[in-house]
Amino acid sequence: MKLKEYEFNPILSANPKNEWEDLCVLNPAVIYDDVNEEFVMLYRAAGKEDLMHHIYLGLAKSKDGYNFKRMSDEPNLAPTENSEDAGCVEDPRLVKIGDWYYLTYASRPYAPGRYWLDEPKPWFNPPKEGPNFLKWNNSVTYLAITQDFKTYKKLGRITDSREDDRDVFIFPEAINGNYYRFSRPLYNYKDYGLDAPGILIAKSGDLMEWRNPVIFAKSEEPWEDMKIGGSCPPLKTDRGWLFIYHGVNSKDKLYRVGAMLLDLNEPTKILHRTKSPILEPKKEEGSMYSGCVFPTGNVIKDGILYVYYGINDKYVGLATANLNEFLDELEKE
Repeated sequence: MKLKEYEFNPILSANPKNEWEDLCVLNPAVIYDDVNEEFVMLYRAAGKEDLMHHIYLGLAKSKDGYNFKRMSDEPNLAPTENSEDAGCVEDPRLVKIGDWYYLTYASRPYAPGRYWLDEPKPWFNPPKEGPNFLKWNNSVTYLAITQDFKTYKKLGRITDSREDDRDVFIFPEAINGNYYRFSRPLYNYKDYGLDAPGILIAKSGDLMEWRNPVIFAKSEEPWEDMKIGGSCPPLKTDRGWLFIYHGVNSKDKLYRVGAMLLDLNEPTKILHRTKSPILEPKKEEGSMYSGCVFPTGNVIKDGILYVYYGINDKYVGLATANLNEFLDELEKE
């Protein structure tokens, strides 16, 4: 059971014309706009700047899901200077609820630096008495909303700033009166009863306050024994919620991809789960993280499942599957 990688990958590469995206583009959020009948992509991007490595989101659109056109030479969403998300806006996930698009994105108070190189990190030395996320430059996940991908309202953080929680997104609708959120704390995971970083689920009535998260899924297979995390917002099908996630192996440190099918009315219940990866990386010289496939966007359109992912922290890739055939295979596991 495998996703089929698009033969003309990557579908988006760095743009040498724009300084903010001339190094890498990766980890895109993608959603289908039924009104304008087009795929909308928000992609993570960074340029060949100095040691700081600020990260932005760019906007691209497509009519067929394969060929995307950049919509501007400027970032679509950028860090806010001297704010809590001043370092970066990255790894977006998108859902639509009602007439609004809800964007979750990871950020840091200072730019992360060139994390793929062994060199000192450039962020400001904070006070010893300051908050942990400032001292450690932790990832915190924030929520923003938009209706047109032109103007955004940043609403603030939806994760605990002490946990370095970046694999965070919400379901695209309320279920039995509650919204649901997936998260993956890198720190404090043992406080939740996990032996390694795993996926938590929490409920909310208003999308901002998420109390009492509980274990949703742990690492089970050797290819995901180091940690697992959510990848793409769940997609509603007539058989259940289709959920794409990622796992990391402790020996080779490679990022691979798996899938689950969840109960429509009780999303904490896993009906089926893949035992083997459905997408695996290829190592590449000159990449920021060689050996990584990292999905962050998925769409179902005309019976086809589209999965969009970062390739080695350098490019945007696409893999597809016939939805019914994919679900048939998933149900066998």
